[in-house]
Amino acid sequence: MRLVTLTVAAAALVALGTVPHAAGTAPLTLTSARVSIEGTSNIHGYTASSTAVRITAADVGTTGEDVLERALEPNAIHSFEVVIPTVSLTSPKDGIDKNMHKALKAADHPDIRFRLQALDAAGGTATGQLTIAGVEKDVMLSVQVKRQGAALAVTGTTSLMMTDYGVTPPKAMLGMLKTNPKVTITFELLLGPSLS
Repeated sequence: MRLVTLTVAAAALVALGTVPHAAGTAPLTLTSARVSIEGTSNIHGYTASSTAVRITAADVGTTGEDVLERALEPNAIHSFEVVIPTVSLTSPKDGIDKNMHKALKAADHPDIRFRLQALDAAGGTATGQLTIAGVEKDVMLSVQVKRQGAALAVTGTTSLMMTDYGVTPPKAMLGMLKTNPKVTITFELLLGPSLS
C-alpha cells in the first residue's frame, strides 16, 4: 500500500486549465490521468490508484504552432512536474488506505512528486526525480508517448523498492501478513495544449 505513494509519477485530480508558463513558451494541460500501484504480500496481492493528479509546471519552448509535436522533440521540454496528493491513493480492499497513508507519511509529506529531467520519446524513456515520503531519488521510467489527435497519450511503468524511499513495508495480523517491499507503478496521462 505504501507503494501507492510511488505512483506519484502519475495520475490524479485532473487539473484542467493552464499551467504557469513563461512568455514565449507553450503550456500543456492534463485532461485525464491515472496512477496505479501493484504489490504483493505473503497472503494476497493488492492495488491502489489515484486520478487526483495535477501538473504544477510545464514549459515547452515553442518553435511553431503545434505544441504537441514540439513536446516530442529532444530537449524541447524545459520543465514538467506532476504532483499526486498522497491521501488520494486508495485501494478497493478494506483496511489498506489508512495503513498505506501512514506508511507513506502523508501527514508530514502530503504530496508525491515527479519532476521530469529528460524525455526520450523515440527511445521510450523518461528520467527525473521522484519524491515519496520526503525522500527524493533519481528514476528512469519506461514510457510510450503517442499522438492521439489533439492530445498526447503518455503511458509507462516502473518498479520500485519502498525501502529506498524510507517506507517500511506494512505488516498486519500481528506480523502474519508481510508486504513485499517491491511495487510496480503504472501511469496513464492524456495531455493537450492549453487553450489560452
